[in-house]
Amino acid sequence: MEMRVERPATKAALVVNVHSRTGGKAYSYALGKLRELGVPVGATFPLHDPSRMVETVEAAASNGHDLVILGGGDGSVSSVVDVLAHRDLPLALLPLGTANDFARTMHIPTDLDAACKTIADGHIVDVDLGLCGDNYYVNRASVGLGAEVAQQMSHRIKRYFGPLAYPVATAKAFFKHDAFPARLSFPEDDKGPIAYDSLLQISVANGRYFGGGQLAAGDSGIDDNALDVTVVHNSGVAGLVGMARDVRSGRTSPKIEHHRVRAVQIDTDQEMPINIDGEVVANTPQHFKVARNALHVVAPETWSDGQPPEAEPE
Repeated sequence: MEMRVERPATKAALVVNVHSRTGGKAYSYALGKLRELGVPVGATFPLHDPSRMVETVEAAASNGHDLVILGGGDGSVSSVVDVLAHRDLPLALLPLGTANDFARTMHIPTDLDAACKTIADGHIVDVDLGLCGDNYYVNRASVGLGAEVAQQMSHRIKRYFGPLAYPVATAKAFFKHDAFPARLSFPEDDKGPIAYDSLLQISVANGRYFGGGQLAAGDSGIDDNALDVTVVHNSGVAGLVGMARDVRSGRTSPKIEHHRVRAVQIDTDQEMPINIDGEVVANTPQHFKVARNALHVVAPETWSDGQPPEAEPE
């Protein structure tokens, strides 16, 4: 983990996706709390249209702001990292989404008062990003079942089921998804190419968590200069429960294998969609690699790229 020199913000922009699960209720409260704590919030942007998130953050960066406070979920974070990557503009987060996996990885509290206090303390660290082609991401990219889950995750499902939206969407996706062949190659690592006949999913994780608290691997991290590639073999309905348990805990098994690499190329017989942090924005074939220390993030002073203070999910 690379630590940065502490530098208090002088002009912060607050950008909140009020269309997110809790964004509408949180915006006014967070603004008042941040100002009460002495955070110099200048421009504020309560966005009802999430598609304007990128242009809004770009405008804030161009107008001399030295901190972007983002209120939203993992999709909101992933959408703006293309603007913030390799730029001297830290990101502070108010976790307002369904899963908040990036916040979980960074130990940013979901309690709004505590999240605002973390921002006011101004402790900045540098973390890695994943790069899928030209698209940066924070948590995970996936081919196969994960992409189908993203297509099943309607806004209605998120609002109605909350944190259970991912298991619900996964169950729906499983019965619609067909197994597929694929080939992995590792251009920057001492590994030969591997061909697979029947897979359920391939995921390429940069962060520690994805999908509502699932572990990329038992010892994965967001600042280890590596990607965690998980290959899930097709095991049919009979093996679904055990496979889901192993995937969630980051364990290996006869049907699940892990590769920790700096880069990976994924090729499939037919073009397949790629889910990047909850949004389908690319297709196979695709190259993935690590963007080292590409994002500056406001995190708790106790944060380190290791085990979280709370117990891991079973």
